[in-house]
Amino acid sequence: MRDNPNAVMLFAAGFGTRMGALTNDRPKPLVNVAGRALLDHALDQVDGIKPDRIVVNCHYFPDQVKTHLKDRADITLIHEDREILETGGGLKNALPALGGGPVFTMNTDAAWLGPNPLQALLAAWEPDKMDALLLCVPSQNAVGHKGSGDFILGDEGRITYGAGDIYTGLQIIRTDRLREISDTSFSLKLLWAKLLEDQRMFGLRYTGKWCDVGTPEGITLAENMLDQGDV
Repeated sequence: MRDNPNAVMLFAAGFGTRMGALTNDRPKPLVNVAGRALLDHALDQVDGIKPDRIVVNCHYFPDQVKTHLKDRADITLIHEDREILETGGGLKNALPALGGGPVFTMNTDAAWLGPNPLQALLAAWEPDKMDALLLCVPSQNAVGHKGSGDFILGDEGRITYGAGDIYTGLQIIRTDRLREISDTSFSLKLLWAKLLEDQRMFGLRYTGKWCDVGTPEGITLAENMLDQGDV
């Protein structure tokens, strides 16, 4: 089994209720930021590492996502037709398309300014000691995020839950232990609990800026952040 990730799972199945009226007629990944769909902003980062496999899940307005990706023959689209499977269930459901070994998982409701975040994770990935490597960002570089933080980065990058850095929704993670979880719909936190117990879960601090685009206000913040990169 391979030790380095060459597949990416993009989560695009949510209802996007925090977007209000903007998601009345479209899924959140197709909401525009700086003239382009959020999903395309995520794919820009993914294309920077040229993975062998890219998987996108969908549920809400799935035909719109399918149409949007019609020219991307390199992407496998998985329609979660009966229910949203959440992050853990969605990843487990996509395993046949992703293949074995570690994979990238990435939320699609964010904007990035700085180095390619997937490349940063790949450079820091140490398969001999890691089962998961989460990309985090300090609060001063987390644009539009509210809250006290998600993880504390400790010795050698090992992480624990606590008010510290913010998780960006991007990680490398081994998927074999998903088979130990019998649920169909569940959060990746169930898998994280196993990896934390084994002290095999690590964090990497992103050196650029990251914007949480979960609300209409987040769109404006993201566009202002991206404008900084054009100066």
